[in-house]
Amino acid sequence: MSKFVIIGGGISGLSAAHRLREAGEDFVLLEASNRFGGVIRSIKKDGFLLESGADSFLSEKPQVVDLARKLNIENELIETNDDFRRSFLVRENKLRAVPEGFRLIAPSNLETFFASEIVSESGKTQIANEQFLPAQTIENIAKSDESLADFVRRRFGQEALERIAQPMFAGIYTANPEKLSVKATQPKFLELEQKFGSVIAGLQQTTAQINPITAINSAIGEETEMQSQVPSPKSQVGTSGARYSLFLSFRNGMQTLLDALVESLPSDSIRLNAKVRSLRFDGSRKVWQIVVNDEVIEADKIILAVSTFVSAQLLQNQFPDIANELNSIEYASTATVNFAFRREQIKHKLDGFGFVVPFVEKRTLMACTFSSVKFPERAPENHALLRAFVGGVMQPETFALNEDAMINGALQDLRELLGIEGEPIFSTVEKWADSMPQYNVGHLDKASRINDLLMKIPNLRLATNAFDGVGVPDCIRHGITAAEELLNN
Repeated sequence: MSKFVIIGGGISGLSAAHRLREAGEDFVLLEASNRFGGVIRSIKKDGFLLESGADSFLSEKPQVVDLARKLNIENELIETNDDFRRSFLVRENKLRAVPEGFRLIAPSNLETFFASEIVSESGKTQIANEQFLPAQTIENIAKSDESLADFVRRRFGQEALERIAQPMFAGIYTANPEKLSVKATQPKFLELEQKFGSVIAGLQQTTAQINPITAINSAIGEETEMQSQVPSPKSQVGTSGARYSLFLSFRNGMQTLLDALVESLPSDSIRLNAKVRSLRFDGSRKVWQIVVNDEVIEADKIILAVSTFVSAQLLQNQFPDIANELNSIEYASTATVNFAFRREQIKHKLDGFGFVVPFVEKRTLMACTFSSVKFPERAPENHALLRAFVGGVMQPETFALNEDAMINGALQDLRELLGIEGEPIFSTVEKWADSMPQYNVGHLDKASRINDLLMKIPNLRLATNAFDGVGVPDCIRHGITAAEELLNN
């Protein structure tokens, strides 16, 4: 019998296993597929380095750097290219630079905002007039859970919603703004409205304190940016005082972190192709019984590091209340399409990290990262690597396309937006079905109910991005927290 069993071998499950190993505990990690790492995967092909999932992480959250330090791979960390720290929004079939000082849905620098082309002149005026609108009371904020769409319409207008907020948040959460909870995803904007009377006024007075991350994003939990167009200050992370740029990756891709994690764990404690068929708590013996393939494993404590709908399936028979709550969390599906080109094929300067596409533009693409610009050594000299994102809640029909149709649709958009001529050297598609949890209105109450029900189940914890943060550092935190709570229980 094992003291701990971890179900799920993605970044959260591996992080939980690493924490248990640090504590000297016996564990078994079970992964149903033939590889560890979940949606994180780096692939080398013909001199290009492709990311199928997250390509970077936010350095202000210390979990990745701390873990890299423990795994002796901190020297593999690389920073983004400071020469091109800007991004674009598509408007009327052209890439428009996001102005300096723009923070997700609102400007902190009105001069650069009015000089930009991301919305119409009337749209700019309506956004700027947010400073003069009455603020919600603390009481109203406390008792209501406003959708992103309602919040943006109320403060900035319909054009700001369609042209800015929707694509920005689609980049982070692949979400429908009519359903996405502001309180669960960006409570800072509610705080600014309440404390300063307006979001813009608050941003102008507290810019240094605002986390400006937004969107050129894989839509599967990656944290990337659509922020100020000037190099950001170095962020201090971890415990040693090392200072890094806002976004980091690894020289040989995010797979570096996964490989180091797997290598740090006892090989006889981690299993692939180990599909858990059922899970049951034996109250008389106070042990968990796990049916894996055709084998029964017993454990004192369980960590479910899988999607909430998988956890729900495993808990449904014995714990239907929490299973029903877990099943009610919606997920979105996204796909990553990598394109390799000779640099001369692309007319656009690629003088930024990428772009997001508003739904109202009616394109196949949701977003695109200029991978070979964002980080070094992603493409051979005189070549370019582009990473396109397709699908999400707003465009499920594009995710449903077969690979050839998806490639053709994305490539047509890239041709029109970037002036690409000829065929790509190669293209690849990675589909991630039901990979992105949706933080919809009511999310915080739902998460609280699930936590209350979870506390009634003996020696069980969830390590999932469905409650409190979707980025790579968050996933590591979820795994470590689950392990530590059971260690201390």
